[in-house]
Amino acid sequence: MSQPEPRVDEVVRSIAEETDTPTETVSRMYADTLAVYRQDARVFDYVPLFAAKKVRDQLRDASRRRH
Repeated sequence: MSQPEPRVDEVVRSIAEETDTPTETVSRMYADTLAVYRQDARVFDYVPLFAAKKVRDQLRDASRRRH
């Protein structure tokens, strides 16, 4: 049984708030990451979750490097 896909706007808003990043930037990063993951995926159930985690981690790492 496949997992329901999270609402993209909710995911983007959440990541933007957590990382203090503009929603436009997060939205672009999320869409790009999602496209890359879907390209090679055999099972799509968790692709949105993995994409959100990658974007969140990238933004947190970038924030740490700035401080």
